[in-house]
Amino acid sequence: MKTALITGSTSGIGLGIAKEFAKTKQYNVVFNGLEANGQEIADAIAKEYGIQTMFSNANMLKAEELRKMVDEAVSKFSKIDVLINNAGIQHVSPIEDFPDEKWNAIIGINLTSAFYLSKAVWKGMKERKFGRIINIASAHGLVASEFKSAYVASKHGIVGFTKTLALEGAPFNITVNAICPGYVKTPLVEKQIADQAKAHNMSESDVVSKVMLYKQAVKDFVSLETLGQTTLLLASDHATTITGIAMPVDGGWNAQ
Repeated sequence: MKTALITGSTSGIGLGIAKEFAKTKQYNVVFNGLEANGQEIADAIAKEYGIQTMFSNANMLKAEELRKMVDEAVSKFSKIDVLINNAGIQHVSPIEDFPDEKWNAIIGINLTSAFYLSKAVWKGMKERKFGRIINIASAHGLVASEFKSAYVASKHGIVGFTKTLALEGAPFNITVNAICPGYVKTPLVEKQIADQAKAHNMSESDVVSKVMLYKQAVKDFVSLETLGQTTLLLASDHATTITGIAMPVDGGWNAQ
């Protein structure tokens, strides 16, 4: 069995990816998140798919907690084969009103935590001559939108970080890649649809087609299964020569 550590995996995209890994029955999964029932989520998936899991509520802003999570996972499973840096937050505001603390939190959670965790697993991956690091970036890692300065900066940063580690890891069979999703229909996005419909006096279908998916050629949300399967491909033994990429999974957004 291999072991995959997935940050932000007790909800949304991270949970969707974790389920796809669990379904293969080839991975132990280390769950991480701030949900109060995180341990129960991990236990339920372990029972459903007959794998071993672990849960940590390590705070993405605290390097010592992230290092402890890695140490505990290695103690339990002996190694971490796949690291998926998925945890992220967002804040939308014009630059002149953008709160300093929001900027620092977004850069810390979306970008700096990936540095801490990649550094923590690197030695073991290097010694074993195998490692897969997959960073969940965003379409906003490749293009920008107004009022999202911190988010866009963090996601562009994670793409650059991905390329650097790919070069450093190549001699040791450590591949490092980024996935750049468009809109994914998570509970968080569903709430945003409802909130925007109310705020702009629009129907929810108009919010989806005229706001959220406006820039996508394929007018449909990216599914959790698609992201999970894409991540599994990049984590596989077949992906040895796929490294340093920022793969758009965005319905053609970046084709324009």
